[in-house]
Order: sequence, then C-alpha cells, then structure tokens
Amino acid sequence: MLVSEILRIKGNTLYTTSPADKVRDAVRVMADLDMGSQIVMDQGKLVGMLTFREVLAVLDRQDGVLGNVKVADVMEPEPLTTSPGTEVMELRGKMLERHARYVPVMDESTLLGVVSFHDVAKAVYEEQSFENTMLKDYIAAA
Repeated sequence: MLVSEILRIKGNTLYTTSPADKVRDAVRVMADLDMGSQIVMDQGKLVGMLTFREVLAVLDRQDGVLGNVKVADVMEPEPLTTSPGTEVMELRGKMLERHARYVPVMDESTLLGVVSFHDVAKAVYEEQSFENTMLKDYIAAA
C-alpha cells in the first residue's frame, strides 16, 4: 500500500500555521479540530511542524504559560517528510526510527497532506487483515 492511498481515503483538508503566529493560537486550532499537529508554512513553503510534543516542551520550560511565544520558536524545523509513492511499511519504519507521529506528504515542494502514525497503523492493520482473510479462504477452499 502506498501513502497516496492513505491520503485518498483520508482526504486532503489541510490546516497550516505561520512561523509568526502565536503558539497559543495554533494550539487553539489544533484542539478545536482534534488535530495533533499543524504544518508550518511560510510563503507557500513548508518550514516546519508544530506538534503537541513541542507545545508541551515549551509549557514545561515556561512554567505552564505560552504567553506570546511564536511558532517559529518551538516548531520542528526539519520534520520527516514522505512522498505519495512511498510504501506504507517503509514509512512506518522511518516514523518509528524518528519518533515521528505526523508526517507531511510532499510532491516535490507541494504539500499534499499529513499522515499520522494512527493512519499508518490503521492501513497496515487493514492490509494484513485482508491478506489474512484471503489466506484463510484459500486454505478453506483447498
């Protein structure tokens, strides 16, 4: 299964933030939309990623107060990215290696969407369940 298939099923609605935005505003959007991350874009270019991991780290450093902290000050500036043609199992390995829960999907410099570790796990589970059913049917017919 390819990453493009996950995006096809998931849809391609994107929510982004700017490096100049306040973290608290980005967090509000993430919480309201039940998202664990936001892509950070500047002049149409991916420049980073903000996840709750970075938010929690800044809250810890600042005694629980976000104040006027900017996204640029806490974002991951070099997030793991993938292409739509990547095999899901390959991406899963990279996500585990980098401890990445969210991965932007890029077609060269164009952002196509974001896949989460949950999306990947679900795709792998469904693919393996299908294969398992097919094998059981084959064995039963033999």
